[in-house]
Amino acid sequence: MKIKYVISAITGCLLLFNMLCSAAAAEAELKRKVDSLFVIASSGEVKYRDMVEPAMDSIAAIGADAVPILVDKFTTKSARERLTVIEILKRISSPAVPYLVTALKRSNGLVVQRVCWTLGDIGDTTAVEPLIGVTGHIRWQVRDQAIGALGKIGDRRADKVVAFALNDPISQVRKAAVVSCGKLTIENSIDQLIHALGDEFYGARLCAVGALLKMDTSKVIAALVDSMESINDLVGDLACYILGEFGTDEAIELLLAQTESPDAVRRAHAVVAIIKADPQDNCGYYQMLLDRETDRLSRLKILSAHYSLQNAR
Repeated sequence: MKIKYVISAITGCLLLFNMLCSAAAAEAELKRKVDSLFVIASSGEVKYRDMVEPAMDSIAAIGADAVPILVDKFTTKSARERLTVIEILKRISSPAVPYLVTALKRSNGLVVQRVCWTLGDIGDTTAVEPLIGVTGHIRWQVRDQAIGALGKIGDRRADKVVAFALNDPISQVRKAAVVSCGKLTIENSIDQLIHALGDEFYGARLCAVGALLKMDTSKVIAALVDSMESINDLVGDLACYILGEFGTDEAIELLLAQTESPDAVRRAHAVVAIIKADPQDNCGYYQMLLDRETDRLSRLKILSAHYSLQNAR
């Protein structure tokens, strides 16, 4: 009887061993296939030019099984290979998300930041909470990509962490936060975005302009009223541009007040914004403001803006 049990146990072990060997062999074959296709998909050689897209499609057709192999390639130093991995994962789309989410827990920060990038491009909302979980990552590149990804996905659950990132000590992360605030239209961040108009990083400043232009016009103008006289001149100067883009009566009124500023640069910004808001000079402000300006450089800016608009028409 004991011999029978021993034989049965041995048989079971052999079957398990064969199954494990078969699984290992299948996994190795899958990796060989993906690696072989990836060489072509990521190649910049002319001879593979017409094979790149089919190779990417072939890997994407494998689906979720190919994802772990692709994620391992995120350690590459090649920009072409990195972008190829992202493009293939985008084509796999939502089936790739579960594994990508687990990859956010990896210790390799380089892999994590690229996974964040990919999740943002895929845009699946199931990745929102996991991405929120890495917005406080010690590696600023991860924070940058995670905040940017949340903006791309567009889920309002991310509002608080995105707005919080506006105060990040790293300028690139602040820029990502500004862009995402605009994409999510987080109107509670209007005051912070106005403050960002004076950011030391030009990328954050200019993106703040774009973000504010996406917000409710009346709310932005109301918030700008108290910011035009900021000790940071950049805030008021860029605010003039925003007001010119809005072009409402309230915006023009604020700009007219700035045309009387003792600062010649501010006056120029204000007048140029008025000209852009009223390119046909229906209100008749152009000549009056030009005649009143005494600073030669400011006059030149005003004349240049008017000339450009007339020629553009």
